[in-house]
Amino acid sequence: MTNDSALIDEMLRTAKTIAVVGMSDKPHRASFNIGKYLAANGYRVLPVNPLLKEVLGMLCYPDLDAAQAAALKESESDQAGKGIDLVDVFRAPEFVPAIVDDVIRLGIPYLWLQDEIVHDEAVARARAAGVKCVQNDCIFREHAARAGSHSSQ
Repeated sequence: MTNDSALIDEMLRTAKTIAVVGMSDKPHRASFNIGKYLAANGYRVLPVNPLLKEVLGMLCYPDLDAAQAAALKESESDQAGKGIDLVDVFRAPEFVPAIVDDVIRLGIPYLWLQDEIVHDEAVARARAAGVKCVQNDCIFREHAARAGSHSSQ
């Protein structure tokens, strides 16, 4: 299934806070560079990796529950939003169903599965619960291709 270009535009334009699940602290990893790129382009990035304490000077959360709690707490004080807007996944497909469970339970509106991450069943379940999804695509590539046509601010 091809991803909807209008949905990608909406996600990139609307999302303010992005949880990067599986973000690495290794500069040669895509998750590190894409998280860094998103932060440099005005998004509030919340790294999610239970093995790390921080990445690029940003506090790293052990799971989506902790990241969402922190996002909601910060939102109360700065009116930045209502918690996590988008979950960007850098985990193998077998981990996607549990991530989808969390996204649905936490009421996060957007789910993005990076290149080569495909789980049709979990994505169908997310969509049935009202979560807008992209799979097997790169948020960096899509954002860069649209540079100037949207803003996270």
